[in-house]
Amino acid sequence: MIGDRKTLSIAQACELVGVSRRTIYNWIAGGKVEYVRTAGGSVRIFVDTLWRDPRAGAAPAGPPHAD
Repeated sequence: MIGDRKTLSIAQACELVGVSRRTIYNWIAGGKVEYVRTAGGSVRIFVDTLWRDPRAGAAPAGPPHAD
């Protein structure tokens, strides 16, 4: 359900994954991340789509995990 998924603003997503706003918008246009528009028209990115494995064809991977 959408209400259960955490979202971030474009600026927050940029900071989290270390990319530019343009890159986030390119990912949106390319279907690489999922997003929703708020009632006010703002774009919110679903956090879980920022961390998908790119080999699965979904979206860029996040930073490497410390093991």
